[in-house]
Amino acid sequence: MSARITRRVIATVLASGAIVAGAALPATAADGRDHGRDHGRSSVVIGEVNTRDGHGRFGRGGGEWIEVVNTGRRSVNLRGWTLSDRDGNRYRFNNVWLVGHSKVRVHTGFGRDTRRDVFQDRRNSVWDRRDAATLRNDHRRVVDVKSWSGRR
Repeated sequence: MSARITRRVIATVLASGAIVAGAALPATAADGRDHGRDHGRSSVVIGEVNTRDGHGRFGRGGGEWIEVVNTGRRSVNLRGWTLSDRDGNRYRFNNVWLVGHSKVRVHTGFGRDTRRDVFQDRRNSVWDRRDAATLRNDHRRVVDVKSWSGRR
């Protein structure tokens, strides 16, 4: 008879553990946290903007750029992300990793891509004095928008 009681106690303990584990799973899934991914608001935003007056031509590197900043601690791969203006000009990021608390400048002109600077290789400026930059992730969702008016 003691073996029968022991089996019942073990079965009850195992069932209790399964119930507690099952109750914990929906709470974790419901809060949208997956310890390897950010499902909430993105830590990647548009930082400083340096525009040119008009649609002039410029040489190597140009004077026109927009910063994309990772304000979080985790690294983010920008592959497939886009940065666009109101006229539909779009830059698509290749394999650009932003480590935590870092930034990359997206230059309109020509140059060699590095960890801190990437180039669109365009001959003419993109960002008007009154424009907006839209940053979208690799799922085409808007992550950040920054507009300006009459900047120099």
